[in-house]
Amino acid sequence: MEFLLIGITALAASLLTFFSGFGLGTILLPVFAIYYPIEIAVALTAVVHLLNNLFKMGLVSKYINWSLVFKFGIPSMIAAFAGAYLLKELSIEPISLTQYHLGEKEFHVSLTGFVLGILIVLFAVIELSPKLSAYSFKKEHLISGGLISGFFGGLSGHQGALRSAFLLKLQLDKKVYIASGVMIACLVDVARLSLYSNFDILKSKDVNFYLLITAVLSAWTGAFIGNKIFKKTSIQFFKWFVGVFMLIMGLLIATGIVA
Repeated sequence: MEFLLIGITALAASLLTFFSGFGLGTILLPVFAIYYPIEIAVALTAVVHLLNNLFKMGLVSKYINWSLVFKFGIPSMIAAFAGAYLLKELSIEPISLTQYHLGEKEFHVSLTGFVLGILIVLFAVIELSPKLSAYSFKKEHLISGGLISGFFGGLSGHQGALRSAFLLKLQLDKKVYIASGVMIACLVDVARLSLYSNFDILKSKDVNFYLLITAVLSAWTGAFIGNKIFKKTSIQFFKWFVGVFMLIMGLLIATGIVA
């Protein structure tokens, strides 16, 4: 069942990424979190995210705006190290905030899960609020925007919404926006994976790498389909869908229902 669920989720989320500029990590992380602790779910999602972005980069690399990547992507990569380091420190000795019962089932709210869940909810509110989603940033804010989105990308893997908030208002061609966003996301993924790879549990026999391979191949399929049809489809519905999904799953993670 988990192969089917994660495979379908990775395919659909990867397809959405072509329209919204983000979505794979946002949607896939909560599904991985059903089967793994939240810290490990973030790490596994990062692997799929990076490999999928490398695949997508091969499809759209000729449209990359390298000046934009340098001004926004390099600060993002640097800040991602800090975010990933913080996540690693939080995972060494998991801190339980509280526990409660729903019927006969007991749920535990961890500090890491609560922080990541609240971040997901925050980004969902940004996407679903007309005023916040319409807020524009100037080009001189690219470096600070890269630092902010990169830090949260390293901490939770959800830098896409903030990155979009900065890049969407630069009046970029859609292909340039997508290709440059993919390149920036790759830089963030390289930074955070360099720290996530030190998680001992990733070397455990309990981690099902066949499941990881299924997610990667499914994501590639979704990216290939998205590259074929994105010109004909509006991104508004997809942003709404991702925003609602983020809101629901963020609340479930923050409350310990999905851990």
